[in-house]
Order: sequence, then C-alpha cells, then structure tokens
Amino acid sequence: MARILAISSWVAAGHVGLSAAGPVFSLLGHESIQLPTTLLSNHPGFGHVGGRATPPDQLRGMIEALAANRWLSEVDTVLTGYMPSAEHVGVALAALAHAPGARLVCDPILGDAPKGLYVAQAAALAVASALVPRADVLTPNLFELGWLSDSEIPDLAAAVGAARRLAPDAQVLLTSPPYPAGQTGVFEISAAGTHAYRVPVRSGAPHGTGDVFAALTAAGVAPGSALGHLTSLVEASVGQEHLAIISEAPRWRAAPPVQAAA
Repeated sequence: MARILAISSWVAAGHVGLSAAGPVFSLLGHESIQLPTTLLSNHPGFGHVGGRATPPDQLRGMIEALAANRWLSEVDTVLTGYMPSAEHVGVALAALAHAPGARLVCDPILGDAPKGLYVAQAAALAVASALVPRADVLTPNLFELGWLSDSEIPDLAAAVGAARRLAPDAQVLLTSPPYPAGQTGVFEISAAGTHAYRVPVRSGAPHGTGDVFAALTAAGVAPGSALGHLTSLVEASVGQEHLAIISEAPRWRAAPPVQAAA
C-alpha cells in the first residue's frame, strides 16, 4: 500500500480529476491525500457548470496543517494534474517541499488538439518551468508534448526526440500517440528505450480517461497494465455520462495487460 498526494481538479458529479483518481487509488488499495485546485459541480463539457478555482491561500493553509500533522512526510508519490493558475503551481511546489524523496508524476493538463491550450498561458508556462523538470514520470497527450517541447510531432521518431529533449531523465508516457488511423494507446519513452502499447480507438467514452491513466500510473501500475485496465473501463462506460469506475471495478481491475507491440 502506498500513500499518494494528488493535486488536481475536483467535481461533485462524475469522474474527472481527483474524482477519478481518488476512487482508483482506493480500489487498488492505496491511501490518498487530495488537494483540490478547483471545486466544480461537474466537467465543463456538460451544459451547466458551477464552482470556481480553490483560492491558493486556502490550499497553502491545508498544506501547512497536513505537514504539521506529519502526513506529507509519509507520502510515496505526488500526482499533479490540473493547475488553473501559476499560483496553483506554486502551491504544488509548496506541497512537494514537505514530501522529500517522493516520486513526482506530472500529468501536464494544458490542452488538446484541435482547440489548443485550455488553461491560461501563465499557468501552462509555470507547469513547464516548475513541474516538468522535476517530474520522474510525465503523462502528456500529443498536443501537450508538442507544446512543452515546442515541436511538431508527426510520427513516433519525432515523439522520441521531443520527449528526450524535454525530460531526458524522466519516463514519458505519451497518450494519444501518432499511431496509424484507428489505433490509440500509450507510447513509453525512457532511458531504457521505447515501447508502443496499442489498442483500437473507441468513440463515446465519458470524460476522465486521461485522469484515470495518470492515477493508475501514480499508483505504480506499469504502462501496459494501466492501459489494459483503462481499456476495459472505457468499454464498460461507452455511452454513459460518467466513467463506471465503481460499478465496473471487478471488471477493469481483472483486465489483462496490453502487450507492447513488437
């Protein structure tokens, strides 16, 4: 059992951000401490949404209390996700200072194609300058890797070059890689080499799949196994409003790993 500190968005309804990561950690037998960078009714992709970003000073007060209770010093892994402002990135750094030796899994939630950035430019630059260089593991999508590395990524060779320039010492788990049409999955790039994990594209999945993958990674699940769990969860959730993390837990937890392509 690990203790994981997760810093990301939170929603009252649905499974995105911490509301996806928290159940995943619990179902895998891990303890988590969760700091919400936003408090929202639901994912903004629905017709109505209420709430706002959590004031950074409030989060800093929570961190100081957690540290005074000696809970942050026991953290094994820190997962950072959605950061609505540069000040929230500073909050994440303050939390990291109280968790020496913890592994940092950075999910740089900045944007996606074709819309581009969906966080403020200052927030994206703060993630790039303060969190990415410290990360042991990065889980960007294709747009995010291109933006962070200031690169065009038309193929896997370009992805390897971009990842190694951006984070030469980190494990980069690229989601939505430039695979052939009809395929998606994860492309792993590390000092040990590269591994391509491929699954068929499935349309109609609810929001939160990237958050689940990052949570599985933070929980220590290997890329192929994490993708196997996620694929099973997606298949069980297609057509639903929200990911069926709880109701389909026996199914996705038992899913076999996706093997790396030869």
